[in-house]
Amino acid sequence: MKPNILFIMSDDHAAHAISTYGSRINQTPEIDRIAQGGVRLTNCHCTNALCTPSRATILTGQYGHVTGVREWQPLDNRRPVQLQKLLQAAGYSTAIFGKWHLGHGITDNVDRPDHHGPNAVPADPVGFDYWSILPGHGRYHDPELITPAGRAEVKGYISDILTDQALEWLAQRPTDDRPFFLCVHHKAPHRRWEPGERYQHLYTDEEIPLPETFDDDYAGRPAAAMAKMRILGDLTRSDVKGDPPPGLDGAALKNWYYQRYIKDYLRCVASVDASVGRLLDYLDEANLAHNTIVIYTSDQGFFLGDHGWYDKRFIYDHSLRMPFLLRYPAEVPANTTQDALLTNLDFAPTLLEYAGIPAPPQMQGVSGRALLRGETPPQWKESFYYRYWDHGGHNVCAHYGVRTNTHKLIYFHPPDVTWNGIVDADPRLSPYWELFDLVEDPNELRNAYDDPAYARVQAQLHEELDRLQQRYGDEPLHSPPSA
Repeated sequence: MKPNILFIMSDDHAAHAISTYGSRINQTPEIDRIAQGGVRLTNCHCTNALCTPSRATILTGQYGHVTGVREWQPLDNRRPVQLQKLLQAAGYSTAIFGKWHLGHGITDNVDRPDHHGPNAVPADPVGFDYWSILPGHGRYHDPELITPAGRAEVKGYISDILTDQALEWLAQRPTDDRPFFLCVHHKAPHRRWEPGERYQHLYTDEEIPLPETFDDDYAGRPAAAMAKMRILGDLTRSDVKGDPPPGLDGAALKNWYYQRYIKDYLRCVASVDASVGRLLDYLDEANLAHNTIVIYTSDQGFFLGDHGWYDKRFIYDHSLRMPFLLRYPAEVPANTTQDALLTNLDFAPTLLEYAGIPAPPQMQGVSGRALLRGETPPQWKESFYYRYWDHGGHNVCAHYGVRTNTHKLIYFHPPDVTWNGIVDADPRLSPYWELFDLVEDPNELRNAYDDPAYARVQAQLHEELDRLQQRYGDEPLHSPPSA
């Protein structure tokens, strides 16, 4: 019997804001239920820490330079290699509720004002029997939702609405024993962090502890120093919903901004946690839990004051790491942990194998099904490739790199040397490299590139980066390192 699949994805939910991942700042008892009944991945990562390209990779098992979704481009729905299309063709009932963020209607696939030019592509969700999606990021309160029948405003709070709609679809789905693939894609906890009424007073009388890298000075990391996503200086009044008390400055003012930001972020997380509990309860009550794969993940990680930041984009681990919890009682042992590497490139091949569908050869990821049941296949991956293309968002410089279990090599390249010919690079930044020892320096504070003690590791990482770029067909922009 083919398993049902419930794929729950939040937006910008960092693993270190989930209690089963050891959160110091909140509890997520309902999300934790998935880990208690299944497996928790500690080394799951995205290949581009930005919403749209990550979502495209999850559905296609392909990098952005293959799908054309590098930044905010739509996913061309004519592309055949998409997870939901393959599952639907194999007999699955399919539906998606929430954030799609891969385009809607006829959308241009390049940055042009003409949405009907030669690059225009259809971008409505396809492969779903039913869909109810947000336009763009959508609203937290009284959101507009787009369905095959058109647009309509729905009263209420977004996390509750999406859960209601998903449960209604489950209850009314065809009763012909077809398995289902249901995606519940939450808006929360995306900026600007507007909690629902029942969560507005959480943490009111608490002081959320600061992360240990809160006062990072970015020494030796010029791209980090240029990023405009600092807790103090880049959060806006609309982010924190007010003005700081008069007389605050320095560390006290920075802490005020952090407390206002992180509490609303965690309040939004609480609404997602409640939604997960309702969905799990339905599976139990409908006797569907045993043969249903339940996944909880996010489209990437997020900086929760780490390095003094909010947002994501960087290859640094707080942004790079994705939560990934999977429960499947028919196969996956309960309360287990897997430390081997998996990326969002592997999600689609993994779910296709569960469904008994061969992964198309165009997919660049590999199935992690064996990992999830506690096995590590011979010669399993020990590294993966990352590429972030956008230059404008929060002034985060474009970069690519390779991460292994123990080290990370990164190449930052300003816009004037990139694929799209943008020439507005900050003159303070030239192309350069970073290398981190993730064992000795897990917070990535010391750039060890060109340190003689890391010469051998550096050479190996360069070789691995070149190998991965060749394997995945991505064009390098760097010159070969000097001998």
